[in-house]
Amino acid sequence: MSIHKSAGKLRKQFRTFLQLVTVILAAVILSSLFFRIDLTAEKRYTLSGYSKRVLKNLHDVVFIRVYLEGDLNIAFLKMQRSVREMLDEFRIYGKDNLQYMFINPFESNDAQIRKDMFNELYEKGLKPVNILSSDKEGGSSEKIIFPGAVITYRGVEVPVNLLQNNPQLSAEENINNSLQLLEFELIKIISSRTKDNTEKVAFVEGHGELDEYQTEDISKEIAWFYQVDRGRIQGKPGVLDSYKAVIIAKPVLRFSEQDKYVLDQYLMKGGRILWFLDRVDVSADSLAMGSTIAMINDLNLDDMLFRYGVRVNPVLVKDLQCNIIPVNVALAGNTPDFRPSPWYYFPLLSSPSAHPITRNLNMIKSEFVNTIDTIGARKGTMKTVLLRTSVYSTFSVAPALISLDEIKLKPNPDEFRSTGMPVAVLLEGTFESVFRNRMVNDIIPGAANELIQMSKPSKMLVVADGDIIRNDVRVTPQGIFSLPLGFDRYTQQTYGNKDFIMNALHYITGNEELIKLRSREITLRLLNKVKIKDEKIFWILINTVLPGLIVIISGIIYNFLRKRKYSTFI
Repeated sequence: MSIHKSAGKLRKQFRTFLQLVTVILAAVILSSLFFRIDLTAEKRYTLSGYSKRVLKNLHDVVFIRVYLEGDLNIAFLKMQRSVREMLDEFRIYGKDNLQYMFINPFESNDAQIRKDMFNELYEKGLKPVNILSSDKEGGSSEKIIFPGAVITYRGVEVPVNLLQNNPQLSAEENINNSLQLLEFELIKIISSRTKDNTEKVAFVEGHGELDEYQTEDISKEIAWFYQVDRGRIQGKPGVLDSYKAVIIAKPVLRFSEQDKYVLDQYLMKGGRILWFLDRVDVSADSLAMGSTIAMINDLNLDDMLFRYGVRVNPVLVKDLQCNIIPVNVALAGNTPDFRPSPWYYFPLLSSPSAHPITRNLNMIKSEFVNTIDTIGARKGTMKTVLLRTSVYSTFSVAPALISLDEIKLKPNPDEFRSTGMPVAVLLEGTFESVFRNRMVNDIIPGAANELIQMSKPSKMLVVADGDIIRNDVRVTPQGIFSLPLGFDRYTQQTYGNKDFIMNALHYITGNEELIKLRSREITLRLLNKVKIKDEKIFWILINTVLPGLIVIISGIIYNFLRKRKYSTFI
């Protein structure tokens, strides 16, 4: 009997040992494997292949300071949680080379320290936002937060504004759009900072283009990703060949045939061009006196653009969806009384949500806009309209009289029937040289032997408004200061000009995997407020009483079955 007991004991100990060894082996094997399962319909917790490659190839520590901490409302707590989850995903692939921390910038009780922190974050490029904060007594107060982050890599700090603040959308929609673009906003900075080679972008000069101050803000933004140069073409073939893209920002003087040849052959070699053109010249100084004549501006580019597939029309758009300007409504001789009034020549342009360049983009601020026609006969080129006027727009053919007295007139809706006129067009594909079948030796000696007549696959952006890329400049006794691109001094709003230009630049320079991250879509599942009100008591009971009842009933059933099972052995 004792022998049987001893053998049974040994078998029991062996089974226990075997189970322990199995658990240890399974733990060792599983620890070397990695997999994650995203059960959400829109795969919101799944990083793109591009993001994974960027994070796996980090050569040094990327440190991210997120300023979303402290007393936040529910919407920003949701954003904070999503940012934390995204950064946890980043750490899985970046490992120790991806570090982050959340910071409350206003946790100090010292008012001066909080003020210094506000100024520091603002100077770094983070945008403050006012939110309503509720207190324990049921009241509310305004509070400033910085929904953004600062990414540091090898001593260089880059700001990232995480909130897409479109005044046309609700707070829930803005937060949701921000979460959709979260991966894009973070990865575009990390990828640009960690690149081994920096590509170059050039601003073309020599034709009265916008100067350094008028393009300062967009130049600074581009400089986070590319080396930025400025210079004249001077009819030198090949002078642009080392640049990934060139920007032509609101020229006012005619292009020579030599400069056109250099641009054309740059495009034929696969170069990328962003055109910001005004075909109509409006004198702001004359208009400030009451009225002016808008004249056609001949840039000598019509034949080039027509050959590439578009035509910029010498017209001025008037749109009921427009910006405002301050106008003196006081009678002559009285104290000036400036009031904001809609100015139909300053349209607020809308964009399609389907294209990754313009997805979830704020409206675009523009001034004295022309329109674009696409030439369907040009084969091998795909044309995509990126910016349009509203459904309530019209145009005047230049030369045209423009008067501030138009503000006093009540608009006639029947006159604003030109729906969705194109203002910005993206061209992709192959292009035919404008110098094909021409005597180019008369333009540049010996050029005929090197002329490329059909381009490699390339891309260009044509915008029929040079002011879209121009930031306002303020001259003070302390110096010249450039305001943020897209910022409107009268409404205190920042429109989507900078994002539009940067997205387009990334897209046409070949960063398509990066720009596709803008196509991520997270469905906004809002609660039905009517049902919440009508069925409030029912759902409160379901969520509070029902779980307790389930536990009690389960306990009663368990005790009943236990008594029934063991009572048979008595």
